[in-house]
Amino acid sequence: MTPQTRKSERRTDALSRERIIEAAVELLDAEGERGLTFRTLTERLSTGPGAIYWHVANKGELLAAATDAVVAAAVAVEPARSPNAPRDGIRAVALGLFAATEEHPWLATQLALQLSRSPGGSVTLRIFEGVGRQVRALGVPEAAWFTVTSALVHYILGAAGQNATNADSARALGPGTGRAEYLAAASTAWGELDPDEYSFTRAVAPQMRDHDDREQFLAGIDFVLTGITALHLNG
Repeated sequence: MTPQTRKSERRTDALSRERIIEAAVELLDAEGERGLTFRTLTERLSTGPGAIYWHVANKGELLAAATDAVVAAAVAVEPARSPNAPRDGIRAVALGLFAATEEHPWLATQLALQLSRSPGGSVTLRIFEGVGRQVRALGVPEAAWFTVTSALVHYILGAAGQNATNADSARALGPGTGRAEYLAAASTAWGELDPDEYSFTRAVAPQMRDHDDREQFLAGIDFVLTGITALHLNG
């Protein structure tokens, strides 16, 4: 083995795949998908592109790995020992994914891509397994496992994705504009709608202004769980 070979191996050992993915997540959080390039990644890691290509073949693989790492942390739920453990587990997985899309603005888009393009990929499997195990523990009959788990996953990702989109819309309004300002503007617009054509929307405009996103999200989970209980657990 030549000195150059030993030096190369030491460099690739020191720069692990995990560290590369961690740096990629940091760049995605700070700059978005456009800001994640192998050039910016090599600069952040103070290394050469060869050391990164040793672990990751291309940007697509890097994005998938970053998404998988964030999802793995989000769905990691410790099993509880209580009569409500499965319900609490479902809420925990759901809230973990919801919080992850808030913390990582790029995640919702990547989740949609990963689930549609790679239904057998690790991201899809982690989410489905994380929710599905709790559905099974809840006592849902096996014949309904797929339908019930799919309904929960669709709600979780749809609501979390919409929340992330709303946050992006608020940021797009400019510096100093946050969630409160965004909701206030939307609520005002709803309140000024035609009272005959949009009587309901006008009536709930103040509620939209003052609502808590996470409380509303978990209320939706409870609605779904109530339906699951009525259909599959009370018979």
